[in-house]
Parts: sequence; structure tokens; C-alpha cells
Amino acid sequence: MAGQITSLQRQKRNPERVNVYLDGAYAFALPALEAVKLRREQHLSDGEIEALKTLDLRAKAYDKAVGFLAIRPRSVEEVRQRLGRYGNQQQERLAEVHIEWIIDKLLEQGYLNDDEFARYWVEQRNQFKPISPRALRFELRRKGIADQIIEPLIEGSTEAESAAVQAARSQLWRWRGLDEESFRKKMAAFLQRRGFSWGVVRDVLESSWQEMQEAEDS
Repeated sequence: MAGQITSLQRQKRNPERVNVYLDGAYAFALPALEAVKLRREQHLSDGEIEALKTLDLRAKAYDKAVGFLAIRPRSVEEVRQRLGRYGNQQQERLAEVHIEWIIDKLLEQGYLNDDEFARYWVEQRNQFKPISPRALRFELRRKGIADQIIEPLIEGSTEAESAAVQAARSQLWRWRGLDEESFRKKMAAFLQRRGFSWGVVRDVLESSWQEMQEAEDS
């Protein structure tokens, strides 16, 4: 595979990438920022070629990570796991050292921030799909968020019963017209699936049933 660089050509469809030709034949592509370090007639050993290909894989993985983050905020651990699954068509995987290089770069550039992600996640949950503080804590831990970040947010977030009331109200329209027994069974099962304790569920069942009755009477 070793050979002499005979041509460096910017890609027509993506001028940010450069095709490298060795001994007159296409060999591989690189980001333009890496290709500028090369020159025609330079000899590349097998090891140098593999190192350049790895840099290219790392650059592509970085771009994929940025795209992943563009959809919504992510935790550091989510991005790390995503990068661990990234590879090229030959199933080459990124080494841990390159994954950490990308993570460090994203942190430095402000694309990754576990404190901001955790605040975003709690706000979204409380606004659109309330769950119990216990379930919320479990979710954040699964995403790799440290307890010292989680606890102040949980303490300052909606209390369990208030969160359960919000969750119950999101379902009232679905069960209008049900008899009390059926309503209570469905609501209890729904709230318990959201992680609320039976003590909280029991209190919210009564208030949500009364609220639905008042809505039907109005």
C-alpha cells in the first residue's frame, strides 16, 4: 500500500475533502485541513497511510457527532456511546483515544455540557411528560449524568404530587365518560408506569376524578 503521492485533488461535491492519489491511483480521502500537510512526490509508508485513514475516520465521526447534537442536546455519555458504534464500511472502529479526543473537542467548543443537558432534560420532562422525581433521577443516571448535577435539579424541580397531577391532566380527555372504577384503574396504572409511588397515585386519583367530573358537568 505504501507509495508516492502523485496528486491531491479537492472533491467536486465536497471541496472540504481532498482525494489522495498514490502512484497514479486513488488511494484515500482526507479532510482538506489534513491534506494541506501533504505534498506531491512525498512518500507515504504503510503506517503513515493507516494513520491518515484513522484521522479521516476521526474527522467523519466528529461531523457525525455534531449532527447528532444538532437534533437535540445530548449528554457526554450518549455521545460517547454513539461514537463507540461508529465505523467505516470495513467496520473499522474508532479507538478510545480518538473518541475521547472528539469528546474533549466538543466540550471545548461548547457543543457538550452535562449541566446544560440535565437542565434541558428536566425542563422538557416537567413541561411535556411529567414523571416522578425518582424516575427522573433514574433517567438522568442512565444518561451518565453525575449525582452532583442531578440532585440540585431534582430538589428544585416539581414536587412528586404536582408532577403526578400534571401527568394525570394530560390524560383526562382520553377517559371522559368512563365510570369511576374504570377511570381509577386506568389512571393508577398510567401513573405507576410513570414511576410515581402508590401514596402519590392514591392522592392524585381522587383529585383527578373530581376534576374530570367538574369538566363533564361544565
